[in-house]
Amino acid sequence: MDLSIAGILLLDGLTNGAIYALLGLATVLVFAVTRVIFIPQGEFVAYGALTLAILQTGKVPGTVWLLLILAGVAALMNATAAWRRRRAALPALRAAAATLAAPVAVALVTAWAAPHRPHIALQALLTLAVVTAYGPLVYRVAFQSLAGATPLVLLIVSVGVHFAMTGLGLLFFGAEGFRNPTFWDLRLPLGPVNLSGQAIIIAAVSLALIVMLWLFFGRTLRGKALRATAVNRLGARLMGISAESAGRTTFAMAALIGALSGLLIGPTTTVFYDSGFLIGLKGFVAAVMAGLASYPGALLGALFVGVIESFGSFWASAFKEVIVFTLILPVLLVRSLTDHAEEEA
Repeated sequence: MDLSIAGILLLDGLTNGAIYALLGLATVLVFAVTRVIFIPQGEFVAYGALTLAILQTGKVPGTVWLLLILAGVAALMNATAAWRRRRAALPALRAAAATLAAPVAVALVTAWAAPHRPHIALQALLTLAVVTAYGPLVYRVAFQSLAGATPLVLLIVSVGVHFAMTGLGLLFFGAEGFRNPTFWDLRLPLGPVNLSGQAIIIAAVSLALIVMLWLFFGRTLRGKALRATAVNRLGARLMGISAESAGRTTFAMAALIGALSGLLIGPTTTVFYDSGFLIGLKGFVAAVMAGLASYPGALLGALFVGVIESFGSFWASAFKEVIVFTLILPVLLVRSLTDHAEEEA
């Protein structure tokens, strides 16, 4: 290996690491606020890439119909809960309408725009809107009623949601893979390395999103409320912070990050209905390196995972996945010897 090959591998590793960083941050965010180890985070990535691919063909993506079905189920659950609390029809109808409003609006706009084949930027925005709307609905249907359960129960439910979303992905997208067009067709020579426009976009968007998350948690009231929920859920509830609202917001942010990651990774690799699982697991490895608690640690861990994967694919391409996932073993061993479990008061 010479310096030119090392430079290419390093650039490729950092580019992939930026994607894993976003997924790792989303995993840490969801776990910190809700105690859910969110295995289906990678499915949001696949849904994002494949929804854009279907929009490119001028067809209405199946995620739109799934969104309407999921919204209907969540609306029925909210209406039933409101009816049980007040035994009145009007609050139940209001709860159902509030749940249906945003998903139905997004679905209608997407179904109308898809046959017109708008510019790829508008298609990307529609994709983000569709997949982001899944987040609060998934939380309402699968996790909200189990908010007080143990992390093990929540993990089991998370695995079930993963299998359900993977199966639905096969139903709506088929077994065929898709590769999206690049957002910026640029080749910038930097010595022996050619820097692509897509790599620049991935780095810029990842950095911008990380800065926005930092500002959100440090400067906004909603972000501080989420931080309070992450630090002490009981204390946050006693201060009037809604755990349900925090959960919906957290899952919406996780879905947005997943959809954005799918848009970024779509032009660099062929995405299948089940591709999100491995991508999400690599983000999970980065999150575990950070102890499922540190956002800077998840970022550094993700970049490390990306670089190791890139160089591992050069030296032993058949074992690159094994190399990446083996990294988690010494991390868990060290943490088991140094960390001490603490129960929340």
